[in-house]
Formats: sequence, C-alpha cells, structure tokens
Amino acid sequence: MDALSFILQLAIILFASKTLGILMRKLGLPQVLGFIIAGVLVGPAIWGLFFEIPENTLLPIGKTPMLEAFAEVGVVFVMFTAGLETDLKELKNTGLVAFIVALGGVLLPLGLGVLVGYLFMPTAGVFTWLFIGIIITATSVGITVETLRELGKLKGKVGTIVLSAAIIDDVLGIVVLSIVISLAGASAETSPVMSFINPNNLPIISILWMLVFFVVAIGVGFLISKLFKVIEQRHPHTRRIPIFSLVVCFVYAYVAEKVFGIAEITGAFIAGVILSVNHKSAEYVDRKITINSYMIFAPIFFAGIGIKMSFAGFNVGLLAFAVCFVAVAILGKILGCGLIAKAFKMNVKDSLRIGVGMIARGEVCLIVAEKGISAGFLPEDYRTAVVMLVLVSSMLAPILLKLLFKEKNNEKQGGENMPQNGLTPVKVTEISLPETK
Repeated sequence: MDALSFILQLAIILFASKTLGILMRKLGLPQVLGFIIAGVLVGPAIWGLFFEIPENTLLPIGKTPMLEAFAEVGVVFVMFTAGLETDLKELKNTGLVAFIVALGGVLLPLGLGVLVGYLFMPTAGVFTWLFIGIIITATSVGITVETLRELGKLKGKVGTIVLSAAIIDDVLGIVVLSIVISLAGASAETSPVMSFINPNNLPIISILWMLVFFVVAIGVGFLISKLFKVIEQRHPHTRRIPIFSLVVCFVYAYVAEKVFGIAEITGAFIAGVILSVNHKSAEYVDRKITINSYMIFAPIFFAGIGIKMSFAGFNVGLLAFAVCFVAVAILGKILGCGLIAKAFKMNVKDSLRIGVGMIARGEVCLIVAEKGISAGFLPEDYRTAVVMLVLVSSMLAPILLKLLFKEKNNEKQGGENMPQNGLTPVKVTEISLPETK
C-alpha cells in the first residue's frame, strides 16, 4: 500500500473513531468504546463474514505494518500520560487502607482469572491462565469519578479511597505484567540482551534483571528530574519541555523492552511517573502530550483493536468463557476491595460502594490484553471477551453507584466523615479521554 492510500485510511479511522466516540459520551459511556466499535466497522471483522477480502484494500482496513507502528506510538503515549498524572507525594499520604484495598482488588481477580483460564483452557499452560487474571486486575475509574462527582461524594471517604486505590491498582498491575512476561520467557524474544545473559530462561535471572531495570530507571530518573527542574526554571512552559519529555518517554520504552525484556508500556509509564515529580512542568507536558495523543495516535491504537477483531471463530464455548470472564472480573473487584474495606471497620454499605467503584475497566485492561495476545499467550478470538468486559463494567459501575448512594442524597458534598488514616484526595490515574470538539 502506498503512503497516500494509508493517509486516506487514517482519515477514515479518525472520522469514524471521533464520531462514535462523541456518540458514546452522549450515552454516558467512555469514548474508547466508540473507538473500538469504529475499528470493527471499518475493519474486516464484519465485512469478512460476507466477502473474500484481498490484502491491502482501502476498505475494509486490515492490519498493516504502518498502522501497527502508529498504534505502538499510541499505546506508549497513553501509558506515558498515565504516569504523568500520578502524584507520588499525594499517593504517599493515602495511608494503609487504600494500599490494602488495591492489593485485594488485584489478588482476588488475578486468582479468579487464573481459575477461569484453567477451567476453559486446561491445556493452555500457566502463563495463559496468569494473563487472563492480569487482564482483569486493572481498574479504570473515569466513569466512577464522574458519577461520584455528580452525587457529591468525590471528596468523601468512599471517593478518596477509590481514587487512591485506583492509582496503586494500576502500578501493581503493571508490575505483575512485567514479572509474568519475564518469567514466561517472552522477554528473551524481544530483548537481545536478555537472550545473552539468560540463554536458559531461568526465572530467577529474569526477576533480578527486571529489578535492575527499576533501579536503573529510578536512578537515572532522579537525575532527569533534576535536569527538568533547571530547564523549567530557565525556560518555563516552552515547547522544549514536552519535546524533551517525549525523548525520555521513547528512550525508556525502548530500553525497557530491548535491553531489559520488560514491556515498553512499563518503560513509558515509569518515565511519566519520574517526570510527574515536577508538578508544574508535568501538568504542562500532560496537556501538550494529551492533545497530540488523542488527536491521532490513541484513537488509532484503540480502533486497531477493533480492526484486529474477528467473529469468524466465535462459538458457544467462547461465549461461555466471555460470560464467566466478565462475571469474575466484576465480582472479584467487589469482593476483593469491599471485604478489605469491611476489615478496616467500614460499614457494609460503604464497603460495597468501594468495591463497586473499582469494577470499571478501560484502557489499561485493553492494553494488557493486547500484550498477552501479541506475546502468544492468548488466542486472538479472546479479544472479544475483553471488549465485552469493558462495555459491561463501564455501563454497570455508574448504575450501581447511583443505587447505592440513593439513600444518602440528603448529604452535602464532603458530608461524609472525612478520610481516616491520613487519607487525602488524590489525582486519578485513569487514562482519561478528553473531549476535543
């Protein structure tokens, strides 16, 4: 396919993505769902059921190296902005409750996901089962935040714990993802350095090498943050700051995967967290990166998920898996987070609210699923189940939250007892999809 034809394909993808993204927002759903549906409509998933589609056609749009490259940049941008929106100082003040709630919201869904994987794919192997569990660990609380704000509960005890736990939840999920990729030996396929130092794929060496990455990343990041402070003081809010930030992001993403055998999204996320220390420049960089990301790269990444979907292999067995997968993903968060909250002597209603506030899934869930599919741990047919989870959880979270808070409508915003255990409101690590008209 020539460059001009590819440019026209980009125009088709962006128009379809934005149009359906706006429609989803009007329906009270995340834009990301519109992006994915747009990919399904312009891709071969539906068209291929009726026609024999040759390669390199203008429509339907198929998976091409150029499209994959754009999508790769998109996923790096998404995770980089997630890191930029993390405030380490405020995260430090969230106390023990939020951390344990997040831990419960990771471990129980992970275990239930492994169980579902074992029951439906008993011969697939432990790493496939683990990836099924990892997919459902990440929380996406954008819809939860808007619902809590509408109900006047965002600054209350429940809202604070949900927002704090969501940040920790994302970090834990990414760390678990990196560990499993290293242990599975998938890192050796992408990292020549890893293949050299660990030719026999020993798990202990993989874990140690991953720890070296975090030590190096944090050490170098400390120097980078100092350098950015100097640049910020001398040249505040100039274009060189976001450009240099992108350089750091791309270098971290490359080094993470090609040198240390860790997913590039982990490198991009760590780069964002490092730069988030400089709050003023981080907010400025976040605004600039977000504009570029969600104008072109992020929609192409999420539409690419829809383009790669296929209904040809969809059957009763896959439908049964999808139903169980969605059920354990939702129940795992409600029980894992809610029971921990109850253990900290919160009442049943507030514990249930916290659990429900953590059930929504979004971008990180989709990104992790794509990593598992590209690494060969999951068949491509199972992408449909992940999209179903995002859709169902995004619709269910606000409905259940409004029902659970219905009895307390007479309370003013912040009227609940303010957070105990030193909890303070924090920024959301949710990878938001801003509306640009």
